[in-house]
Amino acid sequence: MDLTLKIWRQASGLDKGKFVNYKVGNISHDASFLEMLDILNEELVIKGDDPVAFDHDCREGICGACSLYINGRPHGPDRGITTCQMHMRNFKDGETIVIEPWRAKPFPVIKDLMVDRTAFDKIIQAGGFVSVRTGGVPDANAIAIPKHDADLAMDAAACIGCGACVAACKNASAMLFVSAKVSQFALLPQGRPEAHERVQKMVAKMDELGFGNCTNTYACEAECPKEISVANIARMNREFLTAKIVAQKA
Repeated sequence: MDLTLKIWRQASGLDKGKFVNYKVGNISHDASFLEMLDILNEELVIKGDDPVAFDHDCREGICGACSLYINGRPHGPDRGITTCQMHMRNFKDGETIVIEPWRAKPFPVIKDLMVDRTAFDKIIQAGGFVSVRTGGVPDANAIAIPKHDADLAMDAAACIGCGACVAACKNASAMLFVSAKVSQFALLPQGRPEAHERVQKMVAKMDELGFGNCTNTYACEAECPKEISVANIARMNREFLTAKIVAQKA
């Protein structure tokens, strides 16, 4: 495959960025998208040019680091996968591929296609945890949890925090991410003691960091590589409203 890559280049968060066109050739249909970028960078290094900076780690679809906006979609044209899981067979010979970083104020550009996503870490630090001391490892059946609740909690916990939901949302909302992290605890008995405090702190931190509001376009669910359901947003809203009512009565 011969391709034209239109890639966003930006030296740092303080510099102005621009799109730069690159030609790559003889790319295998079986190559992954990140392998294709590796080939481009090898060619740039040989020429003495600065390679394109992009995030990656496990390359197995479980870390969320490979956050690229490809042809107008987070993680590219396929569904239910991260960028590192996408292969070049999704593209056509001679195609022009536009590659950008996430576009959201809370995710400032570090360099080229790399953005700073520590805003998500700050939201988790605000309340996305269970702080009670659990002691030793309990027996698996020590706390009875209905399978339905356990399945929903596991589905929510599958969120890898890549930020695709923010990138897909016209308001740069982090509601899907935050609601998934709220839900994974709210659905389990271990998370109930701190439920009211948790949701209020996490939502407050989300707003403080400048993420937008949800307007129910479902773009976040459609582009989520782990297909997290927007039903979690409804659950978070219920948790938040309940916490506010309880706080007023206290």
